Amino acid sequence: MWYLDKDILFLILEEINNDKKTLYSCLLVNRTWCVAAVPLLWRNPWDSYNFKSLLDVILSYLSEESRNILKNQGINNLIAETYQQPLFNYIDFLKYLDLNFLEKTISSFKIEESKQVIIKNEILKLFCNSNATFIHLSIPRNISNYQLHLITGVERCLSELEFLHCNVDQNVLKDLASICKSIKTLKVDIYYCADNSGIIKLIEVQKNLHDVGFIGIHYDSSQKKINDESFYKSLEESLIKHAGTIQYLKIDWIPITGFLSYLVNLSSLEICNGWNDINYFENLSSPNLKILNVNQVPPKILANLVKNTIGQLTEISISSVDNKMVIQVIYQNCSKLKYLHLSLANNNSLTDSNLFILEIENLLVNCQCLKGLIINTCFAVFRWDQFFMILARSSPVSLFRFKFIFSGTVKLEDLKLFFDKWEDRNPMLLTINNLQCSKMQMEDLIKQYKVRGTIKKCSIDRNFIGYRNFDWA
Repeated sequence: MWYLDKDILFLILEEINNDKKTLYSCLLVNRTWCVAAVPLLWRNPWDSYNFKSLLDVILSYLSEESRNILKNQGINNLIAETYQQPLFNYIDFLKYLDLNFLEKTISSFKIEESKQVIIKNEILKLFCNSNATFIHLSIPRNISNYQLHLITGVERCLSELEFLHCNVDQNVLKDLASICKSIKTLKVDIYYCADNSGIIKLIEVQKNLHDVGFIGIHYDSSQKKINDESFYKSLEESLIKHAGTIQYLKIDWIPITGFLSYLVNLSSLEICNGWNDINYFENLSSPNLKILNVNQVPPKILANLVKNTIGQLTEISISSVDNKMVIQVIYQNCSKLKYLHLSLANNNSLTDSNLFILEIENLLVNCQCLKGLIINTCFAVFRWDQFFMILARSSPVSLFRFKFIFSGTVKLEDLKLFFDKWEDRNPMLLTINNLQCSKMQMEDLIKQYKVRGTIKKCSIDRNFIGYRNFDWA
């Protein structure tokens, strides 16, 4: 009998790091396989469904000093009188630290808030004093309850951080800026405050920042939306300092400066707020842009942006499309397009609906690389029957992934005719939002065409969560 070297086995199992079911089965093979699988399973344990059991394991590693601190505060129900630490030192294997998990789990216990803070800080001390080196950190807004800067070892365990999702006060961000210099992916939930120097400093000190996302709606204490141009200007100026490395960007404010023109290596841009200054894009060149996701951007501005990508776009998501010019500029400039999501604006005109459908046929003819199509329409009179016929007639061979959102009544006869016309093509992957039709009737129809091989997979989702994603898994 031959045996794999444990280091080689670890490298093999690392290739299936996301397949938790297979990794769990490896625990039962023998000790060598178990030793190789455990570090991978504990790299990111925070998606566990049994939060209480996970917390119990973590608490079992608390030092005698920490246990006594909790007991002296009357926190006895979480700490066992007699305990035995597990076979492995699981804490050392952690690479992901999700403080939101701790926040939610500990808050679920009936313990007064001041004592919850003590528990959180003792657990954080445990993590920082272990041999764990974190590469991924998610922290909640009220992180100020954690005394991060006072914990010994925090510099070591966070020094190699590569991913940070934060929603925190500026003092903590300043602490992180003095520790973390290797962040590659930064996701920030922005809330207004008078002093924004922490987030600016954190951005400026990074050495290889390539994915930045600013998320959130900005309100003050009176729930009035904040328009702080000086803050946004400072953010944009800090991003310019990483012009050579930033490849992915998400923003939800109207740009104050021309900072986007500096980001010459940008490959993905998401705009979550409407822009109305067409002059901003007149000279903007994004030769490497491959992914574009925009919301409520006027057609002329969008046209300029698409034209200036020089035909490299492979993925486009557009919300509130209210002009056929948008579709025209896509098929005239995006021959490499693979995935397209169009959310059509509300319009009760049958003429407008027909014009859109005709332009979509032109798009299908000109974009021969198209693999996935998402259509969301608020047209009360949208001609789905005509649209389905065009899809069956003009779709490129590569296109068989669809998501449809029906806001009006869709006849089963129209779907049936669509499936019949699709019979000799690649079996489709389909997701539909069934708002009007009977779900049972829809499921029966889908089942028939699965048997015939026309449909490979179909999901019927009334809520249509995640409909914007180009994912048909």
